[in-house]
Amino acid sequence: MQLFYTPDITDSPIYYLSEEESKHCIRVLRLQLADHVNLIDGLGGLYEAEIIDAHPKKVALKLLSLQSEFEKRNHYLHIAVAPTKNIERLEWFLEKATEIGIDEISLLNCARSERKEAKAERLNKIITSAIKQSLKAYHPQLNEITPFQKLVTQPFNGQKFIAHCEPGHKLQLKDAIKPNGNYLILIGPEGDFTPKEIEDALQNGFEPITLGNSRLRTETAALEACFEVNFLNR
Repeated sequence: MQLFYTPDITDSPIYYLSEEESKHCIRVLRLQLADHVNLIDGLGGLYEAEIIDAHPKKVALKLLSLQSEFEKRNHYLHIAVAPTKNIERLEWFLEKATEIGIDEISLLNCARSERKEAKAERLNKIITSAIKQSLKAYHPQLNEITPFQKLVTQPFNGQKFIAHCEPGHKLQLKDAIKPNGNYLILIGPEGDFTPKEIEDALQNGFEPITLGNSRLRTETAALEACFEVNFLNR
């Protein structure tokens, strides 16, 4: 399946690929007139289309069919994670979480955060590449860096969890989540959340969880949470 990300697609029967996607279609994939391709809009729509003009700068496609809510999952997962000092680790998480299945990612600015900024354009390109590679029709939403206090006080219709390493009673994620639900999971920086941040989260309805006995890196913990949620809702 040759897949192209087309977030600006409309109800028009003819669609034109961008110059970048057209070049990839004709020069790299070497597709030709009358070949069939698939398009995704990032909102669950999977289109089948036929090439009717194989111009390397502006490929014209005739839309043939639409499948809505293509492989829509039975739950909603939002992970809020503190960006890692080494940006490549965050990029790795975004790629793998997208391949596994995630709906929304927020970048957290915590008291112990080692990184206060990230280039959203580059991170979104990594997400887009991952949905194309893994044949997904939904494009995860990437939110800009948000202060911890702002995020924990925002309304969320579902279960809310904070994974931390401080002592105290914490449930395993597998024992805490209710199937087919909406989940918001907080993953802190390498130095963990501060005791005050943990207390603030608990006061705002977050449940404390553990992801096991191993001490995990930030991006590993975030991916572990992503995997567990998907596995438990399989």
